[in-house]
Amino acid sequence: MIDSPVNTLFRQLINLDKSKSQPLYLQVSGQVVNAIQRGYLTKGTRLPGTRVLSQLLKVHRNTAVAIYEELASQGWVEIIPNKGTFVLEPEQKTAKIKATSQKINEAYIYAKTTGFPFQQSLHLASTVEYTNAKYTINDGKPDIRLHPVHQFTRWYSAAMKRKTLINKWNKSNDFFNSSFQTQLCNYLNATRGFHISPNNLINTRSIEMSLYVISQLLIKQNDVVLVGQLSNYASNMIFQQTGASIKTIPVDNEGIDVEYIKKHFVKNSIRCVYICSHRDYPTVVTLSAERRLKLLQLAKEYGFAIIEDDYDYDFQFEGSAMLPMASADANGMVIYLGKFGQSLFPSFQTGFVIAPENLISEAKNYLELLDKQGDLIQEQMLSELINEGEIYRLTKKNIVIYKKRRDLICNLLTKYFFETIQWKIPSGGLAIWLRFHPKISLVKLSKEAEKDDLFLPKTILYQDKNTCAIRFGFGHLDENEIELVIKKLKKAYDKVILN
Repeated sequence: MIDSPVNTLFRQLINLDKSKSQPLYLQVSGQVVNAIQRGYLTKGTRLPGTRVLSQLLKVHRNTAVAIYEELASQGWVEIIPNKGTFVLEPEQKTAKIKATSQKINEAYIYAKTTGFPFQQSLHLASTVEYTNAKYTINDGKPDIRLHPVHQFTRWYSAAMKRKTLINKWNKSNDFFNSSFQTQLCNYLNATRGFHISPNNLINTRSIEMSLYVISQLLIKQNDVVLVGQLSNYASNMIFQQTGASIKTIPVDNEGIDVEYIKKHFVKNSIRCVYICSHRDYPTVVTLSAERRLKLLQLAKEYGFAIIEDDYDYDFQFEGSAMLPMASADANGMVIYLGKFGQSLFPSFQTGFVIAPENLISEAKNYLELLDKQGDLIQEQMLSELINEGEIYRLTKKNIVIYKKRRDLICNLLTKYFFETIQWKIPSGGLAIWLRFHPKISLVKLSKEAEKDDLFLPKTILYQDKNTCAIRFGFGHLDENEIELVIKKLKKAYDKVILN
């Protein structure tokens, strides 16, 4: 009995790890299930008795009994008194174990490739790069260390204890979103010059999700989408995935060139124009008031939609932020995308879309498929934080910190790079557009920087025959880190120049 094929198989397949918190009987039962699913133990196979099993695995007999009881409760085996335990197959309980073509040492190796074809997309190739460098430059993300952890722990706990929370789960989405959407509308009306109601708004998990939903509704195969000359790689990926034909528009110190659109395109040939009007991505240039008016007029005349991505409206350091184009849109030509709670930890941030009611109504139907559940606790908490003024206070507090970081990085760039890098001090935002003159190889710069523990991802490097620039995000670095990073960048720059 000890030398039976099933016993030999158990010795080879079952591995116990007593250091794990998972009970031994669950470890074994899980591995037996795996063996059954992979065909090592075929249906009808008689398994070792509990006494033999305890000897094979060197466990107490009670553990062996628990193993079989667990397998029986899940429906994988059938325990027949005075006969034994069989891999479940009621019509053939005496079947013998059969050989398998798979090798024993491959028992727990998961397949690397599918056994069926599927449609792959080159547009969605990951842009993520991995590095062991201590310091990383991003494209302008906030510092999550500024998130008020202790306060949020208290607020989140309070939101979960609300007696109305369970009732809201059982209501329709229109019901339980209304409180948050009303508060968000009030906040946007007060800060961005809107005059909207909850019927003009949906909230999503992120600004990218917002753009994806809108693109699905707006764009068909081969529709022409106009973007800025360099543009945002993430938005371009979304447009390409919907089948859009992307055309680029020149960008200068006043933003995208609206006259270029008039000269090179005709009426009804454009589906939409994607812009970051407040701060162009990646150059951080603000679309001038004159061009805003021209673009709105042209959209009405040519019949195209304007997707206005206002990704960092909250971070304005000097003067007043330029109001969104959507706040002056009387003809329903603008779809406004934004992000709320950027001073918070990412899981507490939310994207939103503002548009005419008929588009929002359709977008809600689409969002119902993608994210029916949503995050009610997050919405409950954010609603209360807006109402109590906490979001406004936190944003103002963080702006002071980010402004100091911007001023410091500009001073250090002047000190270490003098005339070799050109930039304009941005009035807001968490990134600076650095242009190298004379031009250098940014790929070599990135490689040299990484040797000194500084990582420059490819997504912030912009180089072609006319451009040699970096979108240098500084928001996530504190003042000590900023100085270290600039010194490392200078060191890498000098090495590239010497070589």
